[in-house]
Amino acid sequence: MPTVHRCHPMPFGTHILDDGRVSFRLWAPGADKVELCLQGHAPEISLTMAAEAGGWYGITTGLAGSGFYYQYRIDGRRYVPDPASRYQPQDVEGSSQIIDPDSWQWHDAAWKGRPWEEAVFYELHVGTFTEQGTFAGVKERLDYLVDLGVTAIQLMPIADFPGRHNWGYDGVLPFAPDSRYGTPDELKDLIETAHAKGLMVFNDVVYSHFGPEGNYLHLYAPEFFTDRFHTPWGDAINFHPEQSHWVRRFFIHNALYWLEEYHFDGLRFDAAHAIFDDSSPDILEELAEAVRLGPGYDRHVYLVLENDNNAARYLRHDPSLPQRYFDAQWNDDMHHALHVLLTGESTGYYRDYSQQPIHQLGRCLTEGFAYQGEVSAYRDGKHRGESCSDLPLTAFVSFLQNHDQVGNRALGERISNLCPPEALRAATAILLLSPSPPLLFMGQEWACSQPFTYFVDFPEALGEKVNEGRLQGFAKLAAFNDVEMRRKIPLPNAIETYQAAKLAWDELEREPHQQWFDYHRELLRIRHRQISPRLKAMAPGSAQYRVLDDRAISVQWRLNDGSTLMLAANLGSESAKVDCPGNGEVLFASDSKVKKNLRQGSLSPWSVIFYLKEAKK
Repeated sequence: MPTVHRCHPMPFGTHILDDGRVSFRLWAPGADKVELCLQGHAPEISLTMAAEAGGWYGITTGLAGSGFYYQYRIDGRRYVPDPASRYQPQDVEGSSQIIDPDSWQWHDAAWKGRPWEEAVFYELHVGTFTEQGTFAGVKERLDYLVDLGVTAIQLMPIADFPGRHNWGYDGVLPFAPDSRYGTPDELKDLIETAHAKGLMVFNDVVYSHFGPEGNYLHLYAPEFFTDRFHTPWGDAINFHPEQSHWVRRFFIHNALYWLEEYHFDGLRFDAAHAIFDDSSPDILEELAEAVRLGPGYDRHVYLVLENDNNAARYLRHDPSLPQRYFDAQWNDDMHHALHVLLTGESTGYYRDYSQQPIHQLGRCLTEGFAYQGEVSAYRDGKHRGESCSDLPLTAFVSFLQNHDQVGNRALGERISNLCPPEALRAATAILLLSPSPPLLFMGQEWACSQPFTYFVDFPEALGEKVNEGRLQGFAKLAAFNDVEMRRKIPLPNAIETYQAAKLAWDELEREPHQQWFDYHRELLRIRHRQISPRLKAMAPGSAQYRVLDDRAISVQWRLNDGSTLMLAANLGSESAKVDCPGNGEVLFASDSKVKKNLRQGSLSPWSVIFYLKEAKK
């Protein structure tokens, strides 16, 4: 099998030259002097870097090589890691290590990815997915995921974060896989092995902010930030085109780096609504174009947004700008509507879905977003979203759980702990058999009982602030305005919170967990056999829904071969009177009586049936 080497060239960081020397470059427009400090020897070797135009400092030396440790010293005072470090064996405060990307020989040259319509996502946190909490630990479970029916692994952020454990959204060195999870080669081994088993691998990247600990860019490159906009994490990243050319290039190169050097199949962009840029093209459009013309030119590469603004324009193909689009967005509306129907919760953002959840579910199933410009009471009467009825349903990733929707709850309960089993079975069938690509959150497939709450490992003072902030936030909710109730909330900076989030794999050996796993696997096999092959180029506007009762709905989707997929569902605890006779092949029924009851004009509680009607010849 032929081998290939993959290295993404960058204008910053380190580059090993053909003659063995190493080039170092740092953009530090706020510094008067920068020194390269080579470490690992006694004494340390300090070399003054040459000042270049535009705030750059650079040096090429034969005193360093692959595996060497180094830091930069700013103005003779502060040691900092390389912001483009490829590896930080000693965490974010320690030395960077020179990595030779060409040392890894790839054996997946023939891998071109999978068609988008086959995508079934499985989101996981590397540190808690297995007891080892490593890339190698994930690798050991790949066969399990293949057996389940997953086709795409969605890693929560792996960029280097401070401390021993973190969700990953506090990353500060976006080019370095966190050393707690393993070495760069171990990450490459995971991705290559996944490809060999037919699995795509996606990376979650954060371009809206840096974490609060271990970020030194303010010290020597303050142009990275702007006070024109504010985010929940402080000053926004500065993407203003007249001031931030190298800031924009930093993040664009980061995206290309993960896709090229690590051969990821796609990226998820966290909190795109907190990326502020009023230029044209904006940073997201410019990045998408760079990806399409780069690693996406000759293989499947996918770009997925998280965007609370429901900005459908990013998902639209413009013939005049064919590269500036994203493949899909996580559809929070779908989750929120289903969650209200299953649990009855109506606080926080759920209040926007508490009046007409069945209508909003129908809109999600047939158009994509529920909010396409409507007023959001939760957002103080502001309009939210853009029209999306002209987009294919494959542009919306659906889910019942993800890291946010579980972990941002006070106690980190999973949906299986919040609703009756029959309700969850019905919603799971809708999730996995509807046309939009589904996403499972790790452990969901066996109704894992372990909570998943927010956890960090910050220094004591910062950790206490995070603990206090979380408790104060939940104190505003009626369920936690009592001191005794708040004492039950796990503290983010406590080691026990992290340990409790590790998956309990032994549950799979017991009921009802094995039954839940078998149920998910059965549904995904139906999806792959009967539905996925009919989704390619599925025309927008080819679906319709009808509300049958307060909690009952029927949906029809015209698939790409002219066949019709039909759903009838009662998402309530009482029988619903309906007028919805079904015909065609039954792909799935929640129980043996559903079809008979439906023909008699009723749907039993929490019942679901999917039909497939072939096209007329």
